[in-house]
Amino acid sequence: MNNCLIKSRVRGVAQPGSASGLGPEGRRFKSCRPDHQNMKKAKIHQPTKTAMQSGRRNTKKWLLEFDTLNTGVDPLMGWESSRDTMSEVKLQFFTKEQAINYAKNNNIDYYVVEPQKRKIIKKSYADNFLKDK
Repeated sequence: MNNCLIKSRVRGVAQPGSASGLGPEGRRFKSCRPDHQNMKKAKIHQPTKTAMQSGRRNTKKWLLEFDTLNTGVDPLMGWESSRDTMSEVKLQFFTKEQAINYAKNNNIDYYVVEPQKRKIIKKSYADNFLKDK
């Protein structure tokens, strides 16, 4: 029994192609593993701060998010939904270069959305009480 456990850990995953054990001519099959399929397009970006935040702590890291495919509207509730679970995956990186290298190493098509610069308008508290003329 112990020998079976070791063999099950060492066994490889079926590759796309034919399997001679499924008949004399071999059956063709397609692998369903994500690394054997073409990966979807991913977006690399820095998240923006929400309206409920005053600080910018959560906006420092870079995210790699997969685009959602096959969206539809739920007929009962009217919500937008999808059966695509890859759209729920969000990978965090400290730098943009790390995210790009990860996408290249894993054959993921990607596009980068650069963050916009903040426009800081300096005002004094007294400006709130000035009358426009």
